[in-house]
Amino acid sequence: MINFFKKPIGIIAIIILIGLIAGGYFYFGREKKTEFDVVVAKRSDLIQEVSVTGRVKPARSVELAFEKSGKISAVYADVGKQVSAGQTLVVLENAEFLAQLKQAEANVKFEQAKLDELKRGARSEDIEVQLVKVKNYEVALKDAKKNAVDKLQDAYTRSDNAVRNDVDQFFLNPRSSSPQLRFLVLDSQLEIDTKNQRIIVEAALVSWRASLDLITIESDLAVLLVELKSNLALVRSFLSNAASALNNGAPLGSGTSFADISSWKIDVFSARTSVNTAVSNITGAEKDLQSAESDLTLAKQELVLKEAGTVPEQILAQEAKVESAVANVENLQAQISKTIIRAPINGVVTKQDAKIGEIISANTVIVSLISASQFEIEANVPEADIAKLKIGNTAKITLDAYGNDINFNVKVVAIDPAETIIDGVATYKTTFQFTEKDERIKSGMTVNIDISTEKREGVIVIPQRAIITKNGDKLVRILNTEAPKEVKVKIGLRGSDGNIEIIEGVNEGDKVIIFFE
Repeated sequence: MINFFKKPIGIIAIIILIGLIAGGYFYFGREKKTEFDVVVAKRSDLIQEVSVTGRVKPARSVELAFEKSGKISAVYADVGKQVSAGQTLVVLENAEFLAQLKQAEANVKFEQAKLDELKRGARSEDIEVQLVKVKNYEVALKDAKKNAVDKLQDAYTRSDNAVRNDVDQFFLNPRSSSPQLRFLVLDSQLEIDTKNQRIIVEAALVSWRASLDLITIESDLAVLLVELKSNLALVRSFLSNAASALNNGAPLGSGTSFADISSWKIDVFSARTSVNTAVSNITGAEKDLQSAESDLTLAKQELVLKEAGTVPEQILAQEAKVESAVANVENLQAQISKTIIRAPINGVVTKQDAKIGEIISANTVIVSLISASQFEIEANVPEADIAKLKIGNTAKITLDAYGNDINFNVKVVAIDPAETIIDGVATYKTTFQFTEKDERIKSGMTVNIDISTEKREGVIVIPQRAIITKNGDKLVRILNTEAPKEVKVKIGLRGSDGNIEIIEGVNEGDKVIIFFE
């Protein structure tokens, strides 16, 4: 063994053993020193930003439609065309309105001439002319009365034929107090109603005929017309029930067949058409009668005025008529304007669906415009960030179309007070406007927005991850000589770069621990 230690290999082994013993002493015999990752608190500028995405849209966009339906007669703007405010884009056919406008404008001149005449005073020639007008209107009224009498007679004839010929062919004892149908009605209540109505209609026809036998043009036609319309309504109701009964009918025994029912349906349809024509004729005769009576009354009043001479009240009344005629002109001009779509703004046509000759429904959007030069951005800001924003905040944006190297400046101009729920998260629509016009900006482009919400200059800042929360307090660990010390701090603005403002508790130059092991 002694010889082993005298050999070189033995000496080397002894040296290695001594080294291991010394290393073990220093490793296990001494305490391990704690290492800290620190940062020096310093003064710096701190910026808080909110980053969102949005989309470019026109500052103004409008969708245009007609208030009334009609046929398109002219189209003056295609998609992509720049138009000026007030420029005509699409026109509906309006020849009827234009003709009425000319007539209304002529009426204004007529009423104005009458006003001038009243102010000048009536002449004997004017009185003679007015007398002729009165006589002409008397003749017209007489003709209207004759026409009304004719239409009254015609209405009875049509109703009598419809009931006693077209319908009675499928009744047994139709004019008795117990009429019966010649076919089976599947709806029992409908059958009862139809038979009862036949009894009522028969009584009405008898009374109606008696009234017509006494009528002359001197009769009170207005009252007779009211009575007639009541009778026609009764007949129309009966014919409607008869048609329903046939539609629900089936042959009854061997006396009727489906062919009979089909034939009766055709006759009832013809009867209803005839009675509807009578109703239309009566309505027209009534309007003509009222118009003729009104014209005669007016002509007589004008004659009285002319014979009595002009008084201030007459002039005032005529002035009112002139104003009414002018209002009629303005109303027609308004109606004509509703047949024309004009551009409300300077802009570019983005949609144009109008085609000449096409029938367009009311309130159907056929033209859309966007403002030609001014754009804005709309973005939805999450609830967590909306409190940081205010109107006037500036922002820098990039457009996906041009990459991250090209920046544009915008500012916040509006924040919606009401939330918009997106994927279950409350967001608030925020509107930005470009501070400078740029031809590269197009509607629909995707935008990345960094909004500068607040800025502090020359404040003490440390990394946000250095903040510790204990029992509701905010703390940091400051390295004092060799031992860390926990210090309560008051924090301020959180920067978008990961730093945070320290208002109290940390001085410039302090070593703040952000990690230790």
